[in-house]
Amino acid sequence: MGQFISSRLAGVWDRIDQKLNYYRVFEQNLVVLQELSRDLGVQLEELEECSSSCSEEKEEWQEKVDALIDEVEDIERSIRKWKVRSVAVYLYGKVVGEKTNEAKELLEEGKYYFPNSFKYLILGGGVAAGYAAREFVKQGVKAGEVGIISEESVAPYERPALSKGYLLPKNAARLPQFHVCVGSGGERLDRSWYEKNGIELILNTKIVKAALESKTLTSEDGTNFKFGTLIIATGSKGLKLRDFGVKGDEAKNVLCLRDIKDADQIVEAMKAKKNGKAVVVGGGYNGLEVGAALRLNNLSVTMVYPDPWCLPRLFTKEIAEFYERYYTSKGIRIMKGTSVIDLESDSNKEVKRVKLKNGRELEADIVIVGIGARPATGLFQGQLELNKGGIKTDGLFKTSMKDVYAIGDIACFPMKMYNEMRRVEHVDHARKSAMKAVEGIMGKGKGKVVEEYDYLPYFYSRVFDLSWQFYGDNVGETTVMFGDRNPAAKKPKFGCYWIKDGKLMGIFLEGGSAEENKAIKELAWLQPKVGDGKELKDNGVSFAFELQDILKRQAA
Repeated sequence: MGQFISSRLAGVWDRIDQKLNYYRVFEQNLVVLQELSRDLGVQLEELEECSSSCSEEKEEWQEKVDALIDEVEDIERSIRKWKVRSVAVYLYGKVVGEKTNEAKELLEEGKYYFPNSFKYLILGGGVAAGYAAREFVKQGVKAGEVGIISEESVAPYERPALSKGYLLPKNAARLPQFHVCVGSGGERLDRSWYEKNGIELILNTKIVKAALESKTLTSEDGTNFKFGTLIIATGSKGLKLRDFGVKGDEAKNVLCLRDIKDADQIVEAMKAKKNGKAVVVGGGYNGLEVGAALRLNNLSVTMVYPDPWCLPRLFTKEIAEFYERYYTSKGIRIMKGTSVIDLESDSNKEVKRVKLKNGRELEADIVIVGIGARPATGLFQGQLELNKGGIKTDGLFKTSMKDVYAIGDIACFPMKMYNEMRRVEHVDHARKSAMKAVEGIMGKGKGKVVEEYDYLPYFYSRVFDLSWQFYGDNVGETTVMFGDRNPAAKKPKFGCYWIKDGKLMGIFLEGGSAEENKAIKELAWLQPKVGDGKELKDNGVSFAFELQDILKRQAA
């Protein structure tokens, strides 16, 4: 009997203890809610003092804050009135939990209504920034949540237009003609578009410090910018001759082409040095495209590069030979296998003579330097994990730090096609990585599963009357050339296949039609087995169409 009573008493005490625990938890939650309510009141007052601007979203937030503060006061009055904890717990237990979560969300949202504070902040004003902004709007971001910090004085634009259109002597491209996203056939996002969509463009602003743990960026003038999520889109910085020990590259007529300011300087130099002599240092994309533009402006052009042929990172010797012969036919002198060792200036601080390693000296009125670039990672050294010169990311461009992403040139990401980490410097990747990163950021907030980035390398160029495209990877033990590589032909058309272990890896095509370029892109995605490549050599670009037909029949 005693054991029964003891057991009953133990059960009673357990229930009493459980109720007391409920009361304690309720009171603790109520205290948290009261503190959050006070914090919201302080935040509201601070915002009213430091900011006169008031968007529709901010007004809505203020109304919600006022309503929540009133509700908390009503709960406090009711609890004092009832004076019975069990009734209070019964009436307000669930409500207190709900209002606590609501208060936390409002406090977080309120942070981004302060000046220079953003829920999403993009650092960099290039192509990637513009495409990220468009994707944010597409994903339903609220006005005032997104900011873009750029060192440039204009809204993001399509950078390929600088070398492919801006420097041309006739029908030259000019802003607002080539703001993003016209390069991919989309709407042109001029400054008014950002204003209309509530995205703040912070131009002419250089960031000199990034404190990622405290989510703060500091500009050259000492202004602090706060963020919830940061997207790093700083791209690459062009290398200078001084980086290789060459003196004199600070001269007025030693120029480069990285942004629109540089392009303006080159245009003015071409006018000032009409029919003059130009030396282009570098045989990559930049050198080849700028060299062609200078020649079209009737300057005498000499190209200098240390490599055995132009664009060696992509071209085979046979491909390069065609372009070098074509450039020569246009009156461009090519000096390869040597490099610049000195720049000799006159009393006006303008370079007049370029000295080469092979002992030659070149007269110059303009010197254009295009010798490559390095990812702009300086701000993030010691804070983020780096790889292959860039910032290491996952397949949605998340870095090693929470709420920090990296896109475009600067990102070293897992390329699914080749099962390895890669960094890609190209406008196509800048556009697509930006959209994928934003899709992942916004999808996470909505609980949506976003598929990881799957990218097919793509490069292209247009010079004179030529136009080529490349898809895939230029690796393998076999290359198969096809077509007419005669530079004197009216419309040269040729290509190259790269084969590794009997599998097609990459395809290059000069002079292809839109339909043919689309076909080689699809073929590069498939990476079919092609044996020793005899069929590729015999059929050339038509192989892409033939394989498509075979696959369609198999699918049917």
